[in-house]
Amino acid sequence: MSLRPGARAWAVWAAGLAAYVVAVLHRTSLGVAGLDAQHRFDVGAGALASFAVLQLLVYAGLQIPVGLLLDRFGSLRLVVCGGLVMAAGQTLMAYADGMTGAIVARVLVGAGDAMTFISVLRLVPHWFPPRRVPVLTQLTGIVGQLGQILSAVPLAAVLAAAGWTTGFLGAAGAGLVVSLAALAALRDTPDRRISSGHPINLRRLGEDLSGAWRHPGTRLGLWTHFTTQFTGTVFALMWGIPFLIAGEGLTRGQAGSLLTLFVITGMCAGPVLGTLVQRYPLRRSLLVLGIVAINLGAWALVLLWPGRAPLPLLILLVVALGSGGPGSMIGFDYARTFNPPHRLGTATGVVNVGGFVASLLTIELIGLILDARTGGRADYHIADFRVAMSVQFLVAAVGLAGILRTRKLARRRLEEEEGIVIRPLRVALAERRGLAASRAVKAESWRD
Repeated sequence: MSLRPGARAWAVWAAGLAAYVVAVLHRTSLGVAGLDAQHRFDVGAGALASFAVLQLLVYAGLQIPVGLLLDRFGSLRLVVCGGLVMAAGQTLMAYADGMTGAIVARVLVGAGDAMTFISVLRLVPHWFPPRRVPVLTQLTGIVGQLGQILSAVPLAAVLAAAGWTTGFLGAAGAGLVVSLAALAALRDTPDRRISSGHPINLRRLGEDLSGAWRHPGTRLGLWTHFTTQFTGTVFALMWGIPFLIAGEGLTRGQAGSLLTLFVITGMCAGPVLGTLVQRYPLRRSLLVLGIVAINLGAWALVLLWPGRAPLPLLILLVVALGSGGPGSMIGFDYARTFNPPHRLGTATGVVNVGGFVASLLTIELIGLILDARTGGRADYHIADFRVAMSVQFLVAAVGLAGILRTRKLARRRLEEEEGIVIRPLRVALAERRGLAASRAVKAESWRD
């Protein structure tokens, strides 16, 4: 593979990225329309949360099957199929006037969404040289979050001006357009248009899944994704807008602006983290732990603030949460570096389960706590959100335990198989300072 990817590589990546942007628009559309949905379907917070939980449950549950299919059939087929399924779901949501239709619609959105991201992510190592993969992986995840801006600004504006049906039909139309664009522009690899679609061998599928799961590096990626991604996803997908409007007293415009800032922060942080991962691959876990600390620290400040938090503190919270998405992408880098190419899709699917399982659990728990405090009425006070949002610290504690355990196992495996010993950072820095001092002494002696 050339060290300089050509125009075709960038065109393929751009087509896949457009599909992912619209997938994120579909994924986050219910969060923007959350208060409208409560009035349209006459449901409480717990029932509204169940929409998002069901969507994420379908998404997370399909990650491993989709990863196995991705290794057999390639990205093109799955991206196009996913886009069409999501468009169908949004069309159904546009006309739904009861719980049954809305539930089916979100199931379709979750299923199509499950096919998109890891399929686009798998294109990167096929079309670009290895040294570019960490940064482009970050860019794929972060630029894709432009879909949140599309839902927070234009979709929200259409919903307010033209109503529910027009807004969701517009989202469905966008999905159809990018599906057709992907069909025209995507190629799985530079060598052939689509994967050959080998017959599915259940034994081989089982071996790929077992091999990916047994490697502690894959599980380290899963727990990394679990812990860094969930709090930002909960905020953007479901409870951020209600928290900011009903809890903190902001206007819809202010809340939408903060959600936009959340996305922009991630877009800025992504390339920086990708470069650091590229330069210091053996210190990726320190970046992960630092991001988790930033997220939890910001939530602690906001939730402990007496009464409603001031706007600058909410801005700080949103900026901190914006680093979680780029941090979760480090989990996919673990999958890439600890697994052979033939099971990369499977390992990526395993990793991608983590953050969404954590997100759906947290979304549902927050909804249940809010319902318990308000009797199912959408009449929230900041004290209600303060209690409900605190459940995130319990979920993060589980994730941190998983990271620390699997990091230890992955480092042991790396030492046994490749002879690479990762010393504690303080030891490595001390050795570097000692080496620098030794070189300085030798240079001084040579001059003498």
